[in-house]
Formats: sequence, C-alpha cells, structure tokens
Amino acid sequence: MNTAPDPIRTEALFVSSLQRSQSPTPELIRETVTTTVDRLGVARCAELVAQEFGEHPDCALGRMRWARNAVRSAFA
Repeated sequence: MNTAPDPIRTEALFVSSLQRSQSPTPELIRETVTTTVDRLGVARCAELVAQEFGEHPDCALGRMRWARNAVRSAFA
C-alpha cells in the first residue's frame, strides 16, 4: 500500500500497535502501515481513529501528531 495517500498512511500507523517509544525506523513504519492497511482496510482504520478520538481525546492528539510526522518522514 505504498501508493496510499498520507492521510490513509497516517491513520494506519495511528491504529497500529507500533509505538513512538520503540523509535521505529522508516522501514518499520512503512512495513507497519502496509500491513495495517492490508489487514484492516481503509474504512476500518478510519473507524478506529474516530473511536480512539472519542474515547481518549487527550492521548489521541499526540499520537496523531506523531503518526503524521513519522509517515511524512518514512515516505518522503
């Protein structure tokens, strides 16, 4: 799914189990995004993002910022 637009990649990384504290490499980020989109699909990733923002808005914003920046860097 390397051709997915950044918003889809960002959502996929956001809902994955990969954590910022793991200091993931760009390769691991790309692999995680591809695997997550293939496993869940675009619509399910979006649903899980919405659910997380609804249930944990205090944590979700920081994770989304990290995911967006990590995707931009890994797919540059």
